Amino acid sequence: MTNRIISAMQRYFHNWLRRVPIGSDGIARIWARQIYILPTSSGLMFGAVVMLMLLGSLNYQNNLGLLFTFFLVAIGLLAMHHAWFNLLKLAVQVRGGAPVFVGELATIAVTVRAEQPRAHHDIRLQHGQHRAAPVHIPRGDQRQITLGIPATRRGLLHVTELMVETRHPLHLFRAWSYLVCDATTLIYPQPAPYAPAPDQDGGAAQRPQRTTRLGADDYLGSRPYRPGDSPRHIDWKAFARERGLVVKQFGGDAGQTLWLDWSQLTASDPEFRLSVLTRQVLDASASGVQFGLRLPGVVEQPAAGAAQMHRCLTHLALFHV
Repeated sequence: MTNRIISAMQRYFHNWLRRVPIGSDGIARIWARQIYILPTSSGLMFGAVVMLMLLGSLNYQNNLGLLFTFFLVAIGLLAMHHAWFNLLKLAVQVRGGAPVFVGELATIAVTVRAEQPRAHHDIRLQHGQHRAAPVHIPRGDQRQITLGIPATRRGLLHVTELMVETRHPLHLFRAWSYLVCDATTLIYPQPAPYAPAPDQDGGAAQRPQRTTRLGADDYLGSRPYRPGDSPRHIDWKAFARERGLVVKQFGGDAGQTLWLDWSQLTASDPEFRLSVLTRQVLDASASGVQFGLRLPGVVEQPAAGAAQMHRCLTHLALFHV
C-alpha cells in the first residue's frame, strides 16, 4: 500500500514538471523557466561548513572569520548562477540510431548546439539509468553525443524524454532540464545460433529432389557441426561471433528461390520461430541468393541484397507488435 502511494506521488510530481518542447525545426531549446537546480552532496557539505563558520565567527566576534564566510557564500551563489546559466538557451536535437539486434546496444544520436556566443561546459545526457559521458561545447559549435540503451525486446524502441544536466563550475549544484523528444530505433529479433534449411519453391508446385552435395551453388542453410565435417565447410565467421561451430549446407537446385516460411517451423514459441527466421535471413543474405519471407499476414517477395535483408528483418521485428 505504501509503495503504491509513493509511486502515485512520483507520477504526479513527474507529470507536474515543466518540459522543454520540440520546436517546429525539430530542435528543443532550453529556457529559464524549464531549468531545475538543487545542491549536490558536495554542495550540502559546503553549505554546512559555511554555516558552522558563520556561527563560530558570530560567537567569537571574529570579523576576519565573517569576511571569509561571506566570501565563501558569494562563491556558492556564483556557482549556483553559473550552473543555471550553463543550460540556458542550449539547443538539443534527438534522433534514433541504426537498427540493432536484441541483446545489443541501441543508440540514440543527440546533437547539442551552443547557439549563443558562449561555451557550455560539463553537459551530460541521461535516459532512465543510462548516461552518456559529459562533453564541452565551444561557443557557436556543436557536439554529437551517442547515448547507448540495451535492446531487451524486438520492435521499436521509443525515446520520448531525455534529461540534460550540468554540475559546472564547482559541482556544488546540479542543474537539469527534461526534454521532450521523438526518437525511435528498430530492434531486430535475436538470431538463433543456427537454422534448418529453408524451402526452395513457392509452396504450390512439386519440389524437385534436393541434394546436399558440397560445392554446389545453391545455399540451403546451416546446421550444427558434426564430427567428421571438413574444416573448409565450417562457418568461421559465425564461430568468431561466438555462435559455436556451424556448418554451411549447399544443394544442387541451382536457380531455385529460397522461401523462409513461418509455417515450416515446428517450434511452439513464436519468439523462437522469429529467432530462427532471423538466422535464415542473415544466412541467405550472406550467400547472395534470392529469398522471400512468409509470415501470417505478410509476404515479402523474393529478392537479393542488403535491402531485401533489411526489409525481411523489419517484418520480423514488427511482427504482431
